[in-house]
Amino acid sequence: MTFQKESGSEAASQAEFVQLFTKSQRRLYLYILSQVPHPVEAEEILQEANVIAWTKSSQYRSGSNFFAWVCQIAHFEILKHRSRQKRTKLRFSDEFIEQVASEVVEQVDELESRRLALKHCLGKLRDKDRELIQSRYAPGERGKDLASQIGRPANSVYQSLGRIRRTLMECIQRQLAVEFH
Repeated sequence: MTFQKESGSEAASQAEFVQLFTKSQRRLYLYILSQVPHPVEAEEILQEANVIAWTKSSQYRSGSNFFAWVCQIAHFEILKHRSRQKRTKLRFSDEFIEQVASEVVEQVDELESRRLALKHCLGKLRDKDRELIQSRYAPGERGKDLASQIGRPANSVYQSLGRIRRTLMECIQRQLAVEFH
């Protein structure tokens, strides 16, 4: 994609492409991650797919399904990655990977809606509840360690976390019900 002087429709087309490209990044990463066991490898494949999508941007047709188009590019990059990894002893069959990929594409919108609902609901929690739940789910954190850090009995922390999780689940369900009805 070049950014030299273009006509109005070419500039609009480029702007649409950039907007769709940017908006699809998280979903595309999740699609790739569903088929590649390591996040670092998924990031590398995402970058390779992004470069190809960018260089083939003129082939994208405005109004068509951008996510399906970019997933097809990522699919071929995943296949290349898998062929380079053939020496690995633990390997899923191509059929299994295809099935997982298909299901991810079908579920990616729902999962993104759930993520956004969770983000909204976390924002509605009391500050101390939000801090507790975020501390508990910080990488490498364990409930017993958290309890000793904040000076509360483990049982008390587990009860609080259970109450917060129920609150979040109910909020998410309400949020999704509003969104889908």
